[in-house]
Amino acid sequence: MTIADRLSIEDVALIKSTAERLQASVEAVIVGKPDVVRLALVALLCEGHILLEDVPGLGKTTLAKSIARSLGCTFKRIQFTPDLMPSDITGINYYNQKLGEFVFREGPLIAQVVLADEINRATPRTQAALLEAMEEHQLTVEGVTTMLPSPFLVVATQNPVELEGTFPLPEAQLDRFLVRLKLGYPGEDEEDEILRRFEGENPMDTLQPVITGEELTRLAHALRHLHVEPAVRRYAVRIVQATREDPAFELGASPRGSLALFRTARALAAVSGRDYVLPDDVKTMAPYVLPHRLILSTQARLRGRNADEVLAEVLQRVPVPIEG
Repeated sequence: MTIADRLSIEDVALIKSTAERLQASVEAVIVGKPDVVRLALVALLCEGHILLEDVPGLGKTTLAKSIARSLGCTFKRIQFTPDLMPSDITGINYYNQKLGEFVFREGPLIAQVVLADEINRATPRTQAALLEAMEEHQLTVEGVTTMLPSPFLVVATQNPVELEGTFPLPEAQLDRFLVRLKLGYPGEDEEDEILRRFEGENPMDTLQPVITGEELTRLAHALRHLHVEPAVRRYAVRIVQATREDPAFELGASPRGSLALFRTARALAAVSGRDYVLPDDVKTMAPYVLPHRLILSTQARLRGRNADEVLAEVLQRVPVPIEG
């Protein structure tokens, strides 16, 4: 794959075909959610972390495992529970009597793809153990820093915080997830297809990797050369700025949110087969990139509003750049 100052049509075609192969692989298991799968793949091409949030039983874990099996990467699963300790996921230094020295025993967080299942069932202390890994791709245990493999992707699932026995994720951790996705209930035809597809063998058992970790990293680096007009880039900035100025938000999106919006819009363009970004790419990705980074004001919460609907109003208000 050639990487020049500007991404070539051939490179865009390779990214698009790779995304299509990944989507076909995941959709061999996941029924009736092509948009959710496509958005998850956009995040993967940005080497970004994914948060899947919805009520139990809708296929969050199945989607996460399908994505992991479609990637030729090392994979670990962590089942988050209230008694899970930080050392249970990061690893520990223990004294090896045979060697007569301390040895580091790796935790399940040291892998290329980590499934953090029901992440909000762990205590805040254990959740915080992920912060350094998600942002800096490294772990520090007892003063010793270990670099994580590349790519390093966390695919986390969580139930709505209103459910009993959950701990809300802190804002600092939510901000480290590139996108937050919701599956929603399937329609009648989709649910019937789920029953038909899973009545025999589990289709996940036959999934094979369609891309290696090295290839994914190479595509992610190539995306940095996809052309973005200054007006489109400024449009993303204005959307984020508008969240900081809207009185309905106590806290608007951070510069990390701006970067996330910019990167995902670029990836969406490439997945769509274009070597340039449209304002619509930015507008499409905003509802999945920004709401989990926003904090509503007390007045907005008392009025029963949520971040998604306020953001929708912001998107309607910010003028879309027009060519010429």
